[in-house]
Amino acid sequence: MAAEIHSRPQTARPVLLNKIEGHSDTVNAAVLIPKEDGVITVSEDRTIRVWLKRDSGQYWPSIYHTVSSPCSCMSYHHDSRRIFIGQDNGAVVEFLISEDFNKMNHVKTYPAHQNRVSSMVFSLESEWVVSTGHDKSVSWMCTQSGSMLGRHYFTSWASCLQYDHETQHAFIGDYSGQITLLKLEKQTYSTITTLKGHEGSIGTLWWDPVQRLLFSGASDHSIIMWDIGGRKGRTLLLQGHHERVQALRYLQFTRQLLSCSADGGIAVWNMDTQREEAPQWLDSDSCQKCEQPFFWNIKQMWDTKTLGLRQHHCRKCGKAVCGKCSSKRSTFPIMGFEFPVRVCDACFDTIKEEDRTPLATFHEGKHNIAHMDMDPSRGLMVTCGSDRIVKIWDMTQVVGSSLATGFSPR
Repeated sequence: MAAEIHSRPQTARPVLLNKIEGHSDTVNAAVLIPKEDGVITVSEDRTIRVWLKRDSGQYWPSIYHTVSSPCSCMSYHHDSRRIFIGQDNGAVVEFLISEDFNKMNHVKTYPAHQNRVSSMVFSLESEWVVSTGHDKSVSWMCTQSGSMLGRHYFTSWASCLQYDHETQHAFIGDYSGQITLLKLEKQTYSTITTLKGHEGSIGTLWWDPVQRLLFSGASDHSIIMWDIGGRKGRTLLLQGHHERVQALRYLQFTRQLLSCSADGGIAVWNMDTQREEAPQWLDSDSCQKCEQPFFWNIKQMWDTKTLGLRQHHCRKCGKAVCGKCSSKRSTFPIMGFEFPVRVCDACFDTIKEEDRTPLATFHEGKHNIAHMDMDPSRGLMVTCGSDRIVKIWDMTQVVGSSLATGFSPR
């Protein structure tokens, strides 16, 4: 069922501790059980499994439960041992897991959506289960009565969700690339704002209620940090992945952001440093350096008897420039560019060698990562995806020793 990995690397990188195999289809979610050597997984093969580590060092299923429809997501609350499973048929099913993690009893089935449930959060404070679905809606239901409290529809699939338990605000990402902030109430809701910045569908969200920061990852390979608490519209762009970003986790104690992408990339971003906002791209009919016309500027092309040029943008200053005036490439980590991007010649000359010092580290997970969970107190991370394999990682070498102690490095 599971293989124990013994190799230990000499450099600071994730250490693969275990691989769990046994699912016959995509594993859509995996969570670490706090204070236990255990993992809960849900899969397209319609199974919910609780894996416990045996004396042999391998993980074996102590619970193997099959449901009527493929499992798309889950929300596990450890203190109450309540687990909510989102399904492909739109239903949310609640179970109660026994103290010894050897038995699971059905509690309720909620008719949450008309199509696949994409994301879900259980709030013990309000006794709500909030979920998003491919029926283009977010719904919130009472877990005491099982009744629907409210629903809001979007113009495209709702793909991911984060929820602030104290203020009852929900952040919903969708396939159009927008993030909607809703204030949920019993029987009603209000739309607070819509965040726009990604050029692809939102794949994952992470909300930090302490610093009031929202992180979003999308199919455009980028991550955006939204400073919600600052209320000044400040955003930071992070670019380092080469495939769609599908999992995020912000670590408060070490001020680090973990991100995982579909190609198996694992990135650790240093957020405890001064960063700058990337500039807005400027519009122009001609190069803002050499003033040569772009190809749609027919009048200037006719007047100067020249061919129009293709428009590009400098990532450092945002100016519209031609290819000749932006022939150089450079990393610029302070603006989130961890790999070489186009900059104009003038900006290239201003970038010093110390400005190119990386502010993130990149590692290879060697499998498609559709979901990730982390236990910061133990420095453990679990990843899963379409290859049907679940991997457990020791992240303490990568994210710092303060995880084990629980103290901030400051």
